Amino acid sequence: MTVHDDRVYLTYILDCVDRIRDYTHNGKAVFMESLLVQDAVLRRLQTMAESTQRLSDGLKAQAPEVDWRALSGFRNVLVHDYLGGIDLEQVWDAVVLYLPGLEAAVRKLIEDGES
Repeated sequence: MTVHDDRVYLTYILDCVDRIRDYTHNGKAVFMESLLVQDAVLRRLQTMAESTQRLSDGLKAQAPEVDWRALSGFRNVLVHDYLGGIDLEQVWDAVVLYLPGLEAAVRKLIEDGES
């Protein structure tokens, strides 16, 4: 894994966060009612979480405030438990409670890499 690879994944993660924010800007009620919004958010969360697994261990160590293992586990739930039913309340909570912290950590990793 190179610094360039990490940078590509970090940039993609931020893109996913931005798109999820765009998809959910109308609030929880619209998210809960719209299969289209749910599908878009779930797909972005899935690919975003997959990207976090591809980051180098050294880079992840620079952001200990991020629970990288939980992100990996969340990705596995999204990918493998879709037929068992994904808890949309938990997905919404992840979007509202955890994405802002991940975004801040990723932005800091990018800024630190530019210095």
